[in-house]
Amino acid sequence: MPLVLGSGFDSLARVREQHAENAHQFERGTDGPKVILVGVDGSDSSLRAAAYAGGLARRQGALLAVVYVQPVLAAGAALGAPVAETTDEIAEDLIAQIRAAAERVKGIFEVRWEFHTFRGDPYNGLVRAADELKADAVVVGASEQAGHRIIGSVAVRLVKAGRWPVTVVP
Repeated sequence: MPLVLGSGFDSLARVREQHAENAHQFERGTDGPKVILVGVDGSDSSLRAAAYAGGLARRQGALLAVVYVQPVLAAGAALGAPVAETTDEIAEDLIAQIRAAAERVKGIFEVRWEFHTFRGDPYNGLVRAADELKADAVVVGASEQAGHRIIGSVAVRLVKAGRWPVTVVP
């Protein structure tokens, strides 16, 4: 319903009534991002993306959701390789790095952050994470793999999905 402005007490009362009717509705993105999601995998570009996203979250007063998508390597598991243990170790190392970085800037820069792990391929894992965490923005590092120029990187696929603002950090 459009907001109608007029003169007199009746119009002011109507404006207040319209505001009260619309106050219960969920608005997304009106005051800046509340949740900024950053995908990390331990690569240099993903760690630069995490630093960039941390700065954005600090300036916006947003929650920084740091997400590591643990790959499901069916071929490695079929050959008897300890895939789950390896990806769990990577996740533990990433959270240790994040905690150390947060401790270094404590008292200087305060950023609220959470660490989440999801299983699957990086693209679908980040999409699911962004949906579940209700991310307002997604930050990822540029792919460092040459083959992604041909088949498309996770970053390009996220941008093409068009569901969130996506920042790709080189």
